[in-house]
Amino acid sequence: MSEANQEYIVISAARENNLKNVSLRIPKRKITIFTGVSGSGKSSIVFDTIAAESTRLLNENFSMFVRNFLPRYPQPDADAIENLSMAVIVDQKRLGGGSHSTMGTITDISPILRLLFSRVGQPYVGEANRFSFNDPQGMCPECNGIGRKLGVIMSKAVDMSKSLNEGALLLPDYAVNGWEWNMIMQSGSFDPDKKLSDYSDEEIDQLLYGKARKVKMDFAGKATNVTVEGVIEKFTNKYIKQDLKTKSERTQKAVAPYLSEGPCPCCHGARLNQAALGCKINGRNIAEMSSMEVGQLIRVMREIDDAKAAPVVKSLVERLQHLVDIGLDYLTLDRETDTLSGGESQRVKMVKHLSGSLVDVTYIFDEPSVGLHPRDVHRLNELLQKLRDKGNTVIVVEHDPDVIKVADHIVDVGPYAGSRGGTIVYEGSYQGLLQSETLTGKHMKRPLQLKQDCRQSSGKLSIKDATMHNLQSVSVDIPTGILTVVTGVAGSGKSTLINEVFLSQHPDAIVIDQSAIGVSTRSNPATYTGIMDDVRKAFASANKVNQGLFSFNSKGACENCQGLGVVYVDLSFFDSVKLPCEVCGGKRFKEEVLAYKLNDKSVADVLEMTVEQALEFFELKEVVRKLQALKDVGLNYITLGQPLSTLSGGECQRIKLASELHKKGSIYVMDEPTTGLHMSDISHLMGIMNRLVDAGNTVIVIEHNIDVISQADWIIDMGPDGGSNGGQVVFEGTPSQIIHAEQSITGQYLKD
Repeated sequence: MSEANQEYIVISAARENNLKNVSLRIPKRKITIFTGVSGSGKSSIVFDTIAAESTRLLNENFSMFVRNFLPRYPQPDADAIENLSMAVIVDQKRLGGGSHSTMGTITDISPILRLLFSRVGQPYVGEANRFSFNDPQGMCPECNGIGRKLGVIMSKAVDMSKSLNEGALLLPDYAVNGWEWNMIMQSGSFDPDKKLSDYSDEEIDQLLYGKARKVKMDFAGKATNVTVEGVIEKFTNKYIKQDLKTKSERTQKAVAPYLSEGPCPCCHGARLNQAALGCKINGRNIAEMSSMEVGQLIRVMREIDDAKAAPVVKSLVERLQHLVDIGLDYLTLDRETDTLSGGESQRVKMVKHLSGSLVDVTYIFDEPSVGLHPRDVHRLNELLQKLRDKGNTVIVVEHDPDVIKVADHIVDVGPYAGSRGGTIVYEGSYQGLLQSETLTGKHMKRPLQLKQDCRQSSGKLSIKDATMHNLQSVSVDIPTGILTVVTGVAGSGKSTLINEVFLSQHPDAIVIDQSAIGVSTRSNPATYTGIMDDVRKAFASANKVNQGLFSFNSKGACENCQGLGVVYVDLSFFDSVKLPCEVCGGKRFKEEVLAYKLNDKSVADVLEMTVEQALEFFELKEVVRKLQALKDVGLNYITLGQPLSTLSGGECQRIKLASELHKKGSIYVMDEPTTGLHMSDISHLMGIMNRLVDAGNTVIVIEHNIDVISQADWIIDMGPDGGSNGGQVVFEGTPSQIIHAEQSITGQYLKD
C-alpha cells in the first residue's frame, strides 16, 4: 500500500484516566504494538479509548430492546476519535461456563463433529443433537450429561478382610448387632464368620447390590415380612438418589466421608447415552474422539475416507489445525473451559476469530504472549500476521520483546506509571525503538546474565510418583530455602505438578496467583491491604470522632448513593445511565465527613492519592510498610481508592504478593508473576523474591520469562513437550547447567 493511500485511526487529545491530551495516528491494516511500563496508559489508549468507542458506536446500531441487554459504554474523554472500524477484543478474562462448557463447544468444533457422526457414524442414530450431552436426547440419563456422579467409596464402606461378625460393614447404619446388621443376618443368605474376600461373586453381589426383596423373619416369636436390600444399594437409595442437601446437617456430616464424586457408572464419564456411544466411525465413538489431543485427532480425521463426509472433515481439520498453529495441540475437545489458564483462554478465543470470515476489523489483543513458552511465541506472531494479511488492523498491548519485534509500528507510552505517565515517548519502527532512550528501548538491548553463585538448599520437599493429568509418574525433589523456577512449554505439566500435586501435599503454602480478588466496586487497594483500617484510626483520633464515619461502607457513606459514588438512573425503555452522584460529586462520603482533615487532607483526598503520593504523605509506620510493599511490586501508580474489579490479572497477583509479603510463611508459590510487567519492573520483582528467600523462605515460581529463569537458584524443566508428550522432568539444575542440556527446549532458548 503506497504511503499516500495509507489510512489511519486518528485520536485527538485523549484524556481517559492518566492520559495527558494524547494525539495519535495508528496505521490501519498493520500490526501496531503498544509498549510501556504497567500503568503508563497503554490500556487507557487501547481499551478505554479505541475499544470503548468502537463498541459504543457499534452498539448504537442495535434496537433499544437489544441495547438494554448490552453493557453500557460512556463516550471516552477525547476531542475526536476518527476512522474506527468494528473492534474484536481478545482479552485474558478466563472462560467460565461450568461443566457444560468445553473447549469443543466454545470453539464451535463440537457441533461440526456431531454433524459428522450424524452423517457417517454407524449404526445410524439420528440428527446431530443426538450426540450432544447438553441435549436431553443425547445426554446420559444417569448423570444428565455431566459425566460425574456421587458414589460410595468402596474402601470406606466395606472391609473385605473381615467377616460380618468382625464388623466388615463400615457404613454408619451397619454396626454389629445393630438393627440393619441384624436384618442381614436374619435373612439367612450369608455366613457370618466367612471373610468377605472368600465370598463368591454372587454372594458379594447379593450382599452389596441385592435389589429389595421380601424375607420372612422371626420377631418376638411372630413371623413378619421384612424388606431386605443390598448394603450399598440401600445406602445409595437413601442418600444419593434422594438429594443429600434435603437431609439434616448432622446426617450430611455423618454420610459425607463415605461418598465421593467419581465417573458416572453408566457412561463412565463420556456424558452421552448408550445409543450415541454405540455409533462409531472407524471403530471410535464421539466421546473417544473428543478425549483425544487435538494433534492426534487431526490424524484420525484424515483417515476418514467417505465422500459424504468430505466437506465436514475438511472444515474440522481446518479448525483443529488453528488450535495446533497456536500451540494448543495438547488440549482435548472435552476439556472444561473453566480449567483453562488465562493465556490458554485467550488463545482459544483467537481460534474462534481465525475461523471467522470478517475482514477490515480491528483486532485488539491484551498481552497475547501470557503463558506462552518462548518457543511458541513465533506461532503467535504468525497468527497476528495472518490476521493482518487478511486485511485487518491488529493492535496489541505487549511486554514480550519477541512479540514486539513483529510490529509494523510501535507506540511506547510513558515515561513512567500513573501521574508520571500518560504521554507518548516514542512512535515508529522496531529499529528506531532500540535507538531511543526510552525505558523499553534500553531494556530491549540489555544482554542476558545467567546467575552464577546459586544458593545451596537447606533441605527438600519430595513429590513421589505423581500421575495426575499428563504427569508420567513424576518423582522430584523441590529444594527448600532457595528460589526454584519451574519451566516448560505450555501443557508440559508445570501447573499440575505445582498447583495441584505439590499444593495438595503442602496446603499451608502461600499461593499467589492471578485469580481475581473482590469483584465488588466497594473493595479497593486500601481496604484489601488493610491500610484503610489504620487511615480510619488516624482520622478518628485526629478529629476525636467515631472511626466508622471514615468508611463509605458504613456511617460515612453519602446517603444519596449509599457510598457508591454513582447513581444509576433508569430511563424506562432507554439504557439505564451511570451518573456521578450529584450530592457527593462521586466522592462517596457525606459532606460533614469531608470536613474532618488529617494534615490538611480529607479522607476522600487520601483515597485519590496514588501509592507514590501516599508514601510521601503518611508517616504511620504500619501504613508506610504496606505502601512500600505495593511500590516494590510495581504498583506505585494505582490509587488507594481504585476498585479492585478494574485491576488486570497481573495487577491482582502483585497486590496479593504485596499483602502476603509480611506474613511469616515458609513456602510461597507464584504462578507467572511477570504477567503484565514491563521489563524494567522485573528486576524489582526479582528483588522481592530474593528478599523472601533471604528471610528463610522457600519460593517456587512457575514462569516462562527468560529474565526470571536466568536468575533462579534451581530450575525444574518439564517436558519435553505438551500434553501426552509432556509430563516428565527433563532437567534439574542451575541456569548455567541448563544451557548444556540438549533435551531441554528452555535450555536452548536461554543459550540463544
